[in-house]
Amino acid sequence: MAVQPEGTPCWADAMFSDLEGAKSFYGDVLGWTFGESSSEYGNYTQAYANGKAVAAVVPPMPGQEGQSQWCLYFASPDAAATAAKIRDNGGEVLMEPMQVGDFGTMCLAREPSGAVFGVWQAGTHEGFEATAVPGAYCWAEVFTREPEKADPFLTAVYPYRAKQIEDDAVDFRLFDIGENAVLGRMRMTDDFPPEVPSYVNVYFSVDNCDEAVARATKLGAILRFGPMSSPFGRFAALTDPQGANFSVIDITTTEGDMPKIKDV
Repeated sequence: MAVQPEGTPCWADAMFSDLEGAKSFYGDVLGWTFGESSSEYGNYTQAYANGKAVAAVVPPMPGQEGQSQWCLYFASPDAAATAAKIRDNGGEVLMEPMQVGDFGTMCLAREPSGAVFGVWQAGTHEGFEATAVPGAYCWAEVFTREPEKADPFLTAVYPYRAKQIEDDAVDFRLFDIGENAVLGRMRMTDDFPPEVPSYVNVYFSVDNCDEAVARATKLGAILRFGPMSSPFGRFAALTDPQGANFSVIDITTTEGDMPKIKDV
């Protein structure tokens, strides 16, 4: 898989205090298998769907214990230059660009409305080996209460073209690279508890949304939304047993007409 264009979601990982519990949960829900833990890199453990690398799980570093959350990484040809743009546009660099062996260079940041994300400058590790197949990453949305902060930041840092879905019921924006939508942005409503901060919601593809939800909730996950059918697929939002939010989507089961979209 080639290095992705700048701004494309290219990798996802999460820290779990109970690493074996996370492996068991996602193995059952998404069908993941796991590689050997790399002790040189803090027991970083890659997850595979049908033999293709699709994500990673890792125990927290000392002092970083807390609620688990998925971190989505966006491709960058130059992590240091991206970090400078993040700072220049009101974001916060949480971890300075750091080379990870010959795999690549990573950086962690927070956009102005509070969502944390990663930057990845590929070396030998180019990112997802598969997307949009069962068990693999499929889509992501920035959930924020302050789109007026998040939207201009995203288009300033990455070469996105923004489009708005024409729907009075939701405030939803799409960010395109070339002809492809690569990221969504959803305004959080009062349906979200006030203590839930802005975050990046990662969608993993499944072959049957309802069955995936049943497996997840049986294992202690909390169903937050859905399952619901849409023109993009049948999806549901979940919180895993260690507190990490994620969504599952079956992109083969669609319903309804595609929404009208306008350039911003």
